[in-house]
Amino acid sequence: MIRKTIAPRENWKQITEKQGLIYNTLDGGTPYWDESAYYEFESSEIDAIEKATYDLHQLYLDAAQYIIDHDWFDKLGVPTLVIPLIKAAWEQEPPALYGRFDLGYDGTHIKLLEYNADTPTALIEASVIQWFWLQDMFPASDQFNSIHDKLIAKWVDLKDYVDSKIYFAHLNNNEDFMTVAYLAETAQNAGLGTKLIIMEDIGWDEIKKFFVDLDNNQMKTIFKLYPYEWLVKEQFAGSFRDSINITQWIEPVWKMMWSNKVILALLWELNPNHPNLLPTYFTSQKFTGNYVKKPILSREGANIDIIGDEHLIAFTRGDYGEEGYVFQELFKLPEFDGNYPVIGSWMIDQEAAGIGIRESKTLITDNKSRFVPHLFK
Repeated sequence: MIRKTIAPRENWKQITEKQGLIYNTLDGGTPYWDESAYYEFESSEIDAIEKATYDLHQLYLDAAQYIIDHDWFDKLGVPTLVIPLIKAAWEQEPPALYGRFDLGYDGTHIKLLEYNADTPTALIEASVIQWFWLQDMFPASDQFNSIHDKLIAKWVDLKDYVDSKIYFAHLNNNEDFMTVAYLAETAQNAGLGTKLIIMEDIGWDEIKKFFVDLDNNQMKTIFKLYPYEWLVKEQFAGSFRDSINITQWIEPVWKMMWSNKVILALLWELNPNHPNLLPTYFTSQKFTGNYVKKPILSREGANIDIIGDEHLIAFTRGDYGEEGYVFQELFKLPEFDGNYPVIGSWMIDQEAAGIGIRESKTLITDNKSRFVPHLFK
């Protein structure tokens, strides 16, 4: 893996906005979509990343079964009312769509940093934007990216299992809106009807015990870009439980087991010294060297502390931490002229589908980290 600098396309802002990336620039004018550089891989490296993604997916399947078999829910902090719903969903295998493994790769080792299995974003960048960049700039090269085709194929597979109209629910911000708008487009390409709705506009019919849209139409299938750990602790929680047998949620509620960073400690306990895992524990006392302190439910790199030689060397702040922490051995990310890349490896249901790269000027990838395209030869 090498990082190469290049002149951006002259009208890259207009191009990417037309393709759906309306948030291509951060506050202050810094590019979020950064095509002044790209990462080049050898095909053997892509093969290794793909294999690691499949191996990690299997470890997560095994860990989820362990959580259920050994009643490990207390350590996850899952509310009691949700536990039977998770168990039932795990056995019934309702539709699951996608997830993103965040990986560190130094040219030799591929290590899991965490897994966003419930509400991953940076999707349209990885699927569409960098693909069209490749066609414009390096049409003779290849890219590990079949995300778009696999999403459509998955919706085709689900046509007999979901309602003919799928609601795509989201928070009222540009990134979430464009993510669900893109997912809705892939569902439309598969022949399904779709409707976008803001989470706070979802209503509840107390008599009929189902969720309704603003026109009081029943919502039978709901894709929600909204974390389960928020949903199940709100007034929504009782309605969610009452409607679980008549409302189909994507992602399924069992994804709560995977999106919780406590599972990182369980993975290490079950698979010590696995080549794609980092030692992770519930206490920092297990470490004599460098480690990372992570809230078990944080998002976008919030409330992370990195400890090096017993000193705080990097940190972020935010609204997480009351739920508890895990402590993970620090993986030394490669540095390219002051840039630290993290690879997001996408799973579409059971299939590895491609990668996207976020890079930062610090050791912590957060919501201001840039998306940089890639190719391989």
